[in-house]
Amino acid sequence: MAAKITTDTCDILITAEEAFRAFETAVLRAETRVDAGFRVFDFTTSLRSDEALAIGDTWFDLLAFKLDQGVDVSLKLTDFDPVVAGEMHAHTWRTIRQAAALREIVRHPERLTVRASMHGGRIGWLAAIGLWVKSRALVSKAAERYNSLDGRAKALFALERPGLRPLLEVDSTGTARAQRWPPARLVPATHHHKLAVIDRKTVYIGGLDLNDRRYDTKRHDRDNSETWHDVQVMVRDADLAQAAQAHLAEFDQITSGQTAPTELPKPFLRTLSAPRAAPVLSLSPSCRTRSIRQAHLDHIAAAQDLIYLETQFLRDRDITRALCNAARRRPDLGLVVVLPAAPEEVAFENAAGSDSRYGEYLQAKSLLRLHRAFGLRLFAGSPVQPIRRKSDDRSTLSNAPMLYVHAKVSVFDDTAAIVSSANLNGRSLNWDTEAGVEVTDSDLVKHLKQRCIGHWLPDRDLEPYLRGKNTVQAWHTHARLNAETAPDMRLSFIVPYKVGPARRFGRNLPGVPEEMV
Repeated sequence: MAAKITTDTCDILITAEEAFRAFETAVLRAETRVDAGFRVFDFTTSLRSDEALAIGDTWFDLLAFKLDQGVDVSLKLTDFDPVVAGEMHAHTWRTIRQAAALREIVRHPERLTVRASMHGGRIGWLAAIGLWVKSRALVSKAAERYNSLDGRAKALFALERPGLRPLLEVDSTGTARAQRWPPARLVPATHHHKLAVIDRKTVYIGGLDLNDRRYDTKRHDRDNSETWHDVQVMVRDADLAQAAQAHLAEFDQITSGQTAPTELPKPFLRTLSAPRAAPVLSLSPSCRTRSIRQAHLDHIAAAQDLIYLETQFLRDRDITRALCNAARRRPDLGLVVVLPAAPEEVAFENAAGSDSRYGEYLQAKSLLRLHRAFGLRLFAGSPVQPIRRKSDDRSTLSNAPMLYVHAKVSVFDDTAAIVSSANLNGRSLNWDTEAGVEVTDSDLVKHLKQRCIGHWLPDRDLEPYLRGKNTVQAWHTHARLNAETAPDMRLSFIVPYKVGPARRFGRNLPGVPEEMV
């Protein structure tokens, strides 16, 4: 029987200020077991709730407390390609080391299971040969860093990068260099979900990983490079928990090609892919389950009044096409999109690589197509801090520091919504391992929409921004007024998103799958 998520069984958690506290409380109250799958989970993450802080300072302390109580804890961490995501690969294995330390101090070490899981898809041999120069250069750079270290630092570098070791040759003096052959077969997909199941009856799910970098408050008053807007939900439903538990039990076998996916019932949604049978030229894995994508397409086609999206990226060709078709079929349909002014690595790290440029090209293309289809029925906005800052870089917008939007929320009229780990790009909707929930209870959909929009427009009557023929115009008027007002006098976080910087920065990469970014 499919779960029915309602306002009585679901808590909407805006930013880590709410979500981390709720997650801590749920784990503290666990009686038998906690099963989780995260892209990032750092045991040194600070505790935030008063109840958890009475036990210790970090999640290391919290998990030690629960393990000593006899609660089983199973955590599957995402492992990353050691060549193109070396730092993330090292972070995963740092967490594995933290888990080993935790086992040393608890009374029931056998109750803790933590392991790293890398997606099984690899680029084909001919593709690997074609990328040999670039991949070997990255391995050479890692070897140079290794060689610059000494003693304990060198040993630690190697310990935290086990996937790099087979790609290095180390001579009798301890000097490493990139091996010439065979070329590295890169991993194009990753496990991107963020979920936990507590006592097989409560599910914590959405877009938020667990480390201090992801922590932000609803005031977003940190340095803008540390802002992180996200949405998570806590659902108390045994049927949904059973589906989420099944996903956690099988996703790594599916993505390694060992087994076919189980058909899990709604409202649980996911994306799964697996290795291709003969990936000679391929840069991509093979899609296995795409229920997050299908749910979006179905609800876009049925929408009558307003589609509201919060997304880190809006780049997917099929989602864009579906939205454009809906705009042409329904002349009263409006679209409101809240997204960051620029990708994190572009805004805060000045990244200018081909992947960053390709992603911005795709997003600018999508937004321009949507503008042609919707006209003034489209509003695209970005949040900024109420602080004046003049700069030409991408971390500012309308003379203010941008806020980083990482949420993945889609609301369709007052009839359906999706909260997940999946961005509206080809990678999340086709390749990466993602998980989310579909909401069809109208009261909960309305509540979710009010919480999300009320976060951006806090001290105003929200009704004009929620539904109705003039909704999108209300967003336009509000954001335009904000942009024309001094940052410290603005009425809310929202100003118009500017597609021009993305269009100028972006570059097409013909022949490269859109799902790569």
